[in-house]
Amino acid sequence: MKGSFCAVILLMFAFVALTVAVQGQGKNPGKELKAAVDRVDKASDVVEEVMKVRERSIPSDLMDKAKAIVIFPGTVKAAFIVGGQGGKGVAIRRVGKGWSAPAFVNMAGGSVGLQIGGQKTDYILLIMNDKGLKNLLADKFEIGGEGSVAAGPIGRTAAASTNATMDAEILTYSRSKGIFAGISLKGVLISQDQDMNQAVFQKSAKQILGEPPVLAADTPASLQKLSETLAVHVK
Repeated sequence: MKGSFCAVILLMFAFVALTVAVQGQGKNPGKELKAAVDRVDKASDVVEEVMKVRERSIPSDLMDKAKAIVIFPGTVKAAFIVGGQGGKGVAIRRVGKGWSAPAFVNMAGGSVGLQIGGQKTDYILLIMNDKGLKNLLADKFEIGGEGSVAAGPIGRTAAASTNATMDAEILTYSRSKGIFAGISLKGVLISQDQDMNQAVFQKSAKQILGEPPVLAADTPASLQKLSETLAVHVK
């Protein structure tokens, strides 16, 4: 009886060890880093393309005041009649006159109405104050729920913006089919991409962007393209 019990225990340990080994084989640090670099590069390209036409870009004074910036490149907006959207993005925080390391985040949300199937849209979110930054550091938060949001103005300056716009925690923009504009992005859930952050930094998004933040200069050169692009366009 005692021998049978020991045999069962040994089999259980063997099963657990095998499960862990199989899960470990599914993880490829090199592949994860490549995916992270690709996401950062695409986010950087969105910022570069949006900011190169000053008359139709994000006002430079708003970019200068932003506490953090979140970019979702190529977010897919799918379905006809009842639509949904989801995407993977990058968040980066201002640190003095420089920037933090990129933290990886996800977007999920739904909408009802006539949609263009499979349409890809770039989104840029400016986090304008400490409350907005606090929401960004949470495991997840809903835009328009926990965080007040407004469509961001475009042009060289934000001088003509309303008080409601300027008081918002988050200013949101979208670009689709080459058209860039401020939009009121509500009902969208932003969450940390735990798997990507752990694979690349062994940290959560809160640990990357929180106090003290991980500096862009302390990350691999391949992950610094976004901070370098922002350094060109933001004071």
